[in-house]
Amino acid sequence: MAIISEVEDESSTRPRILPFRATLDSSNPSSFLEKVFDFLGEQSDFLKKPSAAEEIAAAVRAAKEKLRKAEKKAVEKESVKPAMAASSSEPIQVEEKKQEAAPIAPNKGNGYDLENYSWVQTLQEVTVNIPVPSGTKARSVVYEIKKNRLKLGLKGQDPIIDGELYRSVKPDDCYWNIEDQKMISILLTKQDQMEWWKCCVKGEPEIDTQKVEPENSKLADLDPETRSTVEKMMFDQRQKQMGLPTSDELQKQDILKKFMSQHPEMDFSNAKIN
Repeated sequence: MAIISEVEDESSTRPRILPFRATLDSSNPSSFLEKVFDFLGEQSDFLKKPSAAEEIAAAVRAAKEKLRKAEKKAVEKESVKPAMAASSSEPIQVEEKKQEAAPIAPNKGNGYDLENYSWVQTLQEVTVNIPVPSGTKARSVVYEIKKNRLKLGLKGQDPIIDGELYRSVKPDDCYWNIEDQKMISILLTKQDQMEWWKCCVKGEPEIDTQKVEPENSKLADLDPETRSTVEKMMFDQRQKQMGLPTSDELQKQDILKKFMSQHPEMDFSNAKIN
């Protein structure tokens, strides 16, 4: 029940305003408004004003706009709650599939050509070639070599190479020189001279060492033991590329065959070569 009551002070000369009593039925609110307007007509001159209808219409529009904003705010508040609940209880996970880069074929020197320099290799050493402005002098070169790190550049400029080497080198057996005052050449002697490098400095693109092709002429310069090891490595690489057993696996197969021939009474049907 809505009650509007204004009681005039006893000392006032104005007529006494009667209390307004009406019950609001939510199913028929217009009946309540009719009683409000009847009360206004009886107790005041408001409805007699020429602008009464416009003022009432303006009040209705303002009330409707206020209600619309309140409803919109309530809807937005409800829509935020599920999103917050989902984010707190079940965080959205975005799966990113990492695409593995395809193996890079080495250059003719079994290395790789980068934007600022290139490198080639043999089993014993790595040679890095860095183009520099024509007329570059040795005193302009900044060079630092450590067991696992190489830094080279020109004074007053950012280093051309500054990073961790792929594998260790022998610093005392490494050196550099300028060729025709336009190319710096660095010779790096490998610590492990039985391994092909995948890159010169870590972080560079890596080559596919299965595609490395050592020059046969240089194999003849190796001592017999080293040459035998290199030839074995080359054979194993070719076998792996064709999906065939390596030299070690072939040797195990031969040993098993000999043992089987010497012991025909034994059952080797489930024998496996690891």
